[in-house]
Amino acid sequence: MLDRYYDELEVGATWRSRGRTITEADIVMFAAFSGDWYPLHTDREWAAKTQFGQRIAHGLLVLSVCSGLWNIAPGTVVAFYGIDKLRFTAPTFIGDTIHVELEVLAKEDRGPDQGVVTFQMEARNQRNETVMVATKKILMRRKPA
Repeated sequence: MLDRYYDELEVGATWRSRGRTITEADIVMFAAFSGDWYPLHTDREWAAKTQFGQRIAHGLLVLSVCSGLWNIAPGTVVAFYGIDKLRFTAPTFIGDTIHVELEVLAKEDRGPDQGVVTFQMEARNQRNETVMVATKKILMRRKPA
């Protein structure tokens, strides 16, 4: 959806990404990068004794993977503007395949060359369960003349 310019998007438009499987390597690399070695993510034996019964992906890893699933064309996006109402509604396990579903909720002009687009973003797993939901705002360019 971010392969279009601000003025080409309409409120109510929807889009679905490709899938991406979360691996053990993803979790280990994210823990190393972020410094978040909480045992729910990184200790198989500890996590097995939790309500989840196994390790789960970091919420911020899921958010980061979702960001990479957006189809962004160079030149259409000025900047990431922010996230509101971010919730992790179900665990993402090693081996789960997630995809992103977007809907344009609103548009706000920000001068003659750009505007802010508000998207409803849901991450869903292979069972079509919502694992993350958020409202994401992107500052986008208008189509050049």
